[in-house]
Amino acid sequence: IFWIFFLILSEEYWLPPGVTWKDIEIEGDRYPLPRDLFYTLPLALGFIVLRYVFERVIAMPLSRQLGVRDRVRVRALPVPKLETFYKQNKQQPSQSEVLGLGKHCGLSQRQIETWFRQRRNQDRPSNTKKFCEASWRFVFYLIAFVAALASLIDTPWFWDHRECWQGYPKQPVAEAHYWYYITELGFYWSLLLCVTVDVKRKDFKEQIIHHIATILLIGFSYCANYVRVGTLVILVHDSSDFLLESAKMFNYAGWRKTCDTLFVIFALVFLLTRLVVFPGRIVHSTLVVSLDFFQPFFGYYFFNALLLVLQALHIFWAWLILRMVYKFVFMGKVSRLKNMNSRLPKAR
Repeated sequence: IFWIFFLILSEEYWLPPGVTWKDIEIEGDRYPLPRDLFYTLPLALGFIVLRYVFERVIAMPLSRQLGVRDRVRVRALPVPKLETFYKQNKQQPSQSEVLGLGKHCGLSQRQIETWFRQRRNQDRPSNTKKFCEASWRFVFYLIAFVAALASLIDTPWFWDHRECWQGYPKQPVAEAHYWYYITELGFYWSLLLCVTVDVKRKDFKEQIIHHIATILLIGFSYCANYVRVGTLVILVHDSSDFLLESAKMFNYAGWRKTCDTLFVIFALVFLLTRLVVFPGRIVHSTLVVSLDFFQPFFGYYFFNALLLVLQALHIFWAWLILRMVYKFVFMGKVSRLKNMNSRLPKAR
């Protein structure tokens, strides 16, 4: 922890050689201060509380209105030895283990297998839980995207990415962009803190990598005053995330045609923004164009390395999306939305 604090406070890592944070202070304007990042931790806790209230007051009633239905699952009978084995292993016991458990519990092989099947089904999240989780993310991503687009569309660097580096690092940070950064970082901290209680999906490990890369990118790009290009990275990711979460919501509600339509729109936006705009415009700007304005330094390499990690995740998720689109085109429907939490990376 002290090593991380040392890096955050060591300006030689995050600013070009010979430049200090005191040098980028602009009287009357806001400028990046590393200590601002500490505000995101209580903000993350606030998001967790707000999410708890939102899911129970808004999302759950909405799920009933949209027709979300949960499967009725048979609860496994309380068998202490089987319960202990299940909690320790979380997987189907082998043939020899089944026989051993049967001797200890006085149950047949078929009864043991049935118990474990019922116990696994008992732990599976309900459609209502998944709907509430998706609706919370949908609301945040939609609000964040609309607010960010409104604050960025009139900025010169939104249209000309060379403007991201004009005058760098002595660039003031607009109040709206400051709050965009702090809010996004607080939100991703809340996702990381809740990862153990959220619905665990097949790309769980990729989600963890994504959240960590996002937090590092947002935090360290703020310290290095990469705020202009950072806001563009966040905006690109937010542009498709709310579409994915809305498709999930309608999928859990059983609105198949609406779900399929939203998924196709999401797929098109995702492939365009993550495989074309992100590498072709933003990563090219941070890797190549920025060198016209300053010499490489540690923050430059660190920031771009994390962007490339995100791009690798984009390719992985794009492959999953294309596989689902293939099923949609040739089978006539998207049978099930797999977890594709792209956001990110924000900083991203």
